[in-house]
Amino acid sequence: MTRPLIIRLRNWVGDVVLSVPLLDRLAAEGHELRLVGKRWAIDLLGGQGWSVTPVASGLRARVAQLRALAAEARRHDNTFDRRLNALALPFSMSSALDMRLAGLRALGYAYEGRGLLLGKAVPRDMSGHELALYWRLGDVLLGHTAAPPAEIGLKVAAAEITRARALRAAHGIEAGYLVICPFAGGTFEKLDKRWPDFAAFAAGPLRDLKRPVVIVPGPGEETVAAQHFPTVICLPDVGLGTYAALLKDAALMISNDTGPGHIAAAVGTPTLSVLGPTDPAQWRAWGRNVRILRGEPLWARPEAVAGAAESMLRSGP
Repeated sequence: MTRPLIIRLRNWVGDVVLSVPLLDRLAAEGHELRLVGKRWAIDLLGGQGWSVTPVASGLRARVAQLRALAAEARRHDNTFDRRLNALALPFSMSSALDMRLAGLRALGYAYEGRGLLLGKAVPRDMSGHELALYWRLGDVLLGHTAAPPAEIGLKVAAAEITRARALRAAHGIEAGYLVICPFAGGTFEKLDKRWPDFAAFAAGPLRDLKRPVVIVPGPGEETVAAQHFPTVICLPDVGLGTYAALLKDAALMISNDTGPGHIAAAVGTPTLSVLGPTDPAQWRAWGRNVRILRGEPLWARPEAVAGAAESMLRSGP
């Protein structure tokens, strides 16, 4: 018999991607995953075969949503209330409070006093990679340790692959194309995570590689793409599942520290990650075919990025 487990996903694309090995592990160990998260996670995780309930807005609605999921779980498992039955992946106080008010016994990291709201609180160690931080919760829940995988292995739904190929055909994008992601949300240590020379790189050294170059702006990023990257093929309004399919067939992804960079590495695409203030020990894209490029004092020069890209293209996946 499977054991239903209600899981609140994190709110950023990269974090959700890095939690996939944990989720795969829990499913393989007999847990039936009842995921709650941002609406875009439906597309992102569609290839895994998991359904995602879009998180409700407002405390009352979120608690009611969790209570409904718990009631459904009890109908399938009469041991649901006698064990840890939920997982709070966000570090926020609100995620722990939601689960406590819904009557769930949640596992999560102790942070800013929220441990009292959890069924089991685990001390938070920030010295390692974020993927390993999620993975450790699996060690605690399952009662045994294991090494995290070298690859994330994010799956892409067949329907998304079909959409991506139709999109490529409509825009005449031939095999061997590159994808760039000059966007990044948030900051790291209050410093901008966007490589300031990305536009100059795209207009100069990147063109010397003589490959089709694709950019996929998210909501609100279309103007930046049009103004600063006019020479590349722009594909707006692409869902994350189709984006993952486009990345899977790309020869190389060149990215800032941002969600699509994590997606590229997760589907096995060679990924050149241009990092500035971000700590790679904690947030690097996870995979065997990932190269991190930094500079002195902070950012790499365009010529160095072009050289690294050319080297990765020569060596292949």
